[in-house]
Amino acid sequence: MLIQTIKNKSESVRLQIIVVVVGVLLLVAKFIAFFLTNSNAILTDALESIVNVVAGAFSLYSLILSARPRDENHPYGHGKIEFIASTLEGSMIMVAGGAIIIKSILNLLHPVPLQELDLGILLIAASGLINFVVGMVTERKGRQNNSLVLVAGGKHLKSDAYSTAGILVGLLLIFLTGMVWLDSVVAILFGCIIGYTGYRILRSSVAGIMDEADYELLQNIVQVLNDNRRENWIDIHNLRVIKYGATLHIDCHLTVPWYLNVLQAHDEVEAVGKLVREKIDQDIELFIHTDPCIEASCSICFKEDCTVRRHPFKKRVEWVLEKVIADRKHSL
Repeated sequence: MLIQTIKNKSESVRLQIIVVVVGVLLLVAKFIAFFLTNSNAILTDALESIVNVVAGAFSLYSLILSARPRDENHPYGHGKIEFIASTLEGSMIMVAGGAIIIKSILNLLHPVPLQELDLGILLIAASGLINFVVGMVTERKGRQNNSLVLVAGGKHLKSDAYSTAGILVGLLLIFLTGMVWLDSVVAILFGCIIGYTGYRILRSSVAGIMDEADYELLQNIVQVLNDNRRENWIDIHNLRVIKYGATLHIDCHLTVPWYLNVLQAHDEVEAVGKLVREKIDQDIELFIHTDPCIEASCSICFKEDCTVRRHPFKKRVEWVLEKVIADRKHSL
């Protein structure tokens, strides 16, 4: 498991290096297209590419840092840096979107003549296609390696490709109709889209920094535990998940029969950990506190060979998210 984790992190770093190099090449191509055409819409693409390169370079640094092993000063590792990188990227995208909108409004008031649109269209089309392919690969690998930085970067590159496609439509209309004002209108439209993309990335990264509950992940964990319950798992409660970059830390309380010895209780804890790692994520770290059952637990405990039962079993309580995240034992 440790070897696979190291392999995933190394793969993420290599992929991010490719993203940065490709970003620099596309940045050069887009600015060449802008200087050839004077198109404000093409400048929109070029400005976002500056954000791609700067944010990509910082993301690369964050991936290298987050891959370092935990130490005395960082007992949970360095994974939180990925949230900071995503915050920077989202903020820069929002700033770029605002700058594009402002410049486009100024160009509507003071139009600039366009030239050599055919060559500019070809350059932008090629860069958009490359962005989409690199973004798709980056996002997929990010999800496989559980890397917020790669997922955010991949989404950004794909959104850049979508905006490029829209800009191309606008440029073709301008090329065919000669209506120069469409250039600024198209740029304003996609400046808004870019700004919203930045907001979504920023919102996600801030949620990670603030340890906001990931209810989708929690629901998956609860479902796995509920479907694979053992008779000594009377209930699980006070479930919490904290993300440190690619590493997930899970805290919970496991209620077991009060008469189990330390070794037996430890075996139940290990069984929970093994199940979650197999079904959810092999890199998950679990901190499980064992609680003894109480008299009220008897009515929901389906353990058949219990010799100290105080009340008969009445009903198996299904574990649902609302009950499992609460800080109290299950009961009827």
